[in-house]
Amino acid sequence: MASEVLMTISKDERERARLESEFKYALDTQSELVNAKREGRQEGRQEGEKYAKQQFIDLLKSGKSPEELIQIYGGGR
Repeated sequence: MASEVLMTISKDERERARLESEFKYALDTQSELVNAKREGRQEGRQEGEKYAKQQFIDLLKSGKSPEELIQIYGGGR
């Protein structure tokens, strides 16, 4: 009788440990996904800012007057 109880407890402990391990794996995976998305967004913002700055520099170098630039690029807004 005592050995049966001990075996049941031991089996329950193994099952609990397995379930905890699965839960931890799921949480770790979800955390990694969230971090990857966050890093991707940050990289995208940085690339967008870099592109916008270069576009602005190119517009300034084009020799067009501010009024011409507004008419070409900002007039439709």
